[in-house]
Amino acid sequence: MSLFETTLTIAMITLSICLLLTAIRFAIGPTLPDRITAFDLIVANVIGIIAIYTEYTQSEDFIDVAIILSLFGFLGSITFSYYIMKVNK
Repeated sequence: MSLFETTLTIAMITLSICLLLTAIRFAIGPTLPDRITAFDLIVANVIGIIAIYTEYTQSEDFIDVAIILSLFGFLGSITFSYYIMKVNK
């Protein structure tokens, strides 16, 4: 195992732990903006995991999935933010 593969493995483990902690934050809440921020961070962590996995396997098949996921994550965050603005008026 090369140094680069070791670094990718450590990064994957770190992002997995961050994903777990963010999921706990998403479940606890307590407010809707907290959950929106956690949702956005979950999407960012999953995109990072996909990118690391793509580099680790030397396969470019999952890059499209990461791009589409980033689009859906952005649209989801914007939609929730718009909802909060409408409710608070």
